[in-house]
Amino acid sequence: MQPIPRAALLLGLAGLLPFVWSLATQISAPLADIGLSTLGPRYVGPFVGLQYGTIILAFMAGVLWGFATKAQTAANICYALSVIPALWAFFLVGDGPTSSAIFLAIGFIGLLGLDFVYWQYGLTPPWWMRLRMLLTGGVVTCLTLTALI
Repeated sequence: MQPIPRAALLLGLAGLLPFVWSLATQISAPLADIGLSTLGPRYVGPFVGLQYGTIILAFMAGVLWGFATKAQTAANICYALSVIPALWAFFLVGDGPTSSAIFLAIGFIGLLGLDFVYWQYGLTPPWWMRLRMLLTGGVVTCLTLTALI
């Protein structure tokens, strides 16, 4: 089993920080106050996690598009599948923090399913699913807790 490259793992884990920060500032009023006074209202509470989650879901659609360029067979299907995460975010996120968090969490779970399809087609690196399961677990946990708060 090929290990996850260190840079991919560290950068992927760093990508969880806005989700964790979002959740932390929802749970801790003192932390939210510090964030509000130093960073501003866009960077505290559910808004930072939801905005960042929308961006990342669209970014991952682009990653899938890049993988689709490697497809020898089923390329058209792979291209079509790759746009789903961005369209999902565009149409379903933005109607309030609770529903947005729920739809983003569902979107990331669906993305993991698409990752698996591309991995099965051999379009991703061999370590891809281990990294994606780890990161998706963190993202979905933060978004689910955001929806419940």
